[in-house]
Amino acid sequence: MHCPVCPNDDTKVIDSRPADDGAAIRRRRSCPECSYRFTTYERLEGAPLLVAKRSGDRQPFDRAKVIFGVRSACKGRPVEDEQIDALAEMVEDDMRLAAAAGTEITSSTVGHAVLEHLKALDEVAYMRFASVYKNFDDAADFRRELALLKQT
Repeated sequence: MHCPVCPNDDTKVIDSRPADDGAAIRRRRSCPECSYRFTTYERLEGAPLLVAKRSGDRQPFDRAKVIFGVRSACKGRPVEDEQIDALAEMVEDDMRLAAAAGTEITSSTVGHAVLEHLKALDEVAYMRFASVYKNFDDAADFRRELALLKQT
């Protein structure tokens, strides 16, 4: 592992411990040249998760896109970045489970999963995301979605 401060490419591991409930390993490292200490995370790299788009193209699942969309919907709301990151991780986990079960992952599947998790996180953010995702045209669309939200 290269030191992020100096050009040394031989850093030493000081401490290792599980992170993210065992899904990663957190390693504290030290550079013997400049004595800089930093943290790295080791995660299992699974098979790429491909998402079928409406156009027919297939693209790798991108958690950053989920985070960007959810962060936009949560702007000005009392939602922490950690909650958004956790939501994106849950959506990715849902998609991996669906893919393992043989279900094709579509952009629609991803959008519905985001909506389900947003519903539990923040109702205003849910309505904002739904308005863009479901392409609301007028106030009646908001009323219909609000009625569906209140049923659950």
